[in-house]
Amino acid sequence: MVRISLLTENDRAEWEALIRAKEAHFDTEHSDEDYDRAWGRLLDGAPRRGIAARLDGKMVGIAHYLFHDSIWYSGKCYLVDLFVDPGVRRRGVATTIIHWVAADAVEHGFPALYWNTLEDAEARALYDKVGRQLDGFVYYNYRRTTA
Repeated sequence: MVRISLLTENDRAEWEALIRAKEAHFDTEHSDEDYDRAWGRLLDGAPRRGIAARLDGKMVGIAHYLFHDSIWYSGKCYLVDLFVDPGVRRRGVATTIIHWVAADAVEHGFPALYWNTLEDAEARALYDKVGRQLDGFVYYNYRRTTA
C-alpha cells in the first residue's frame, strides 16, 4: 500500500535522490544551491508543499505543488513536479499521489488542480485517466533575451 506524507527535515536525502533522478530524466541541470533553495521552500510553510510516497517504508515518489488565487475561479493548485522511481512504476504510486494532492488542495480551499507535461510523456496514459486535456489550449513560457 502506498503511504503519502508531507516532507519533513528527515526526508532530505531520499527526496534529493528522487528529484535529481527526475531532473536527469528531463535533462535539466541545477546547482547544489538550487536544490538547497528548493528544499527550504518546500519546508517553509508557504503555499508550496512537498510530499513523499512510500512503499514498504521506502520513499519511491515525490510531488511538489503550490496553491494560488485565481481571478475568475476558486483557488487553484499547480502540480509542479511529480516523479516516481522507475522501478515501481505502474503500481499505483502516481495515481495515489495525484488523488492525495487533489484532496489536500480541496481541504485548503484550492479545488482546481492542474499540471502540464511533455507531449510525448509516457505518463500521459495516466493523466488522461485522472484528468482532462483542455482542447485548444497551448502552454507558453516567456522567452527572455539576454543583453
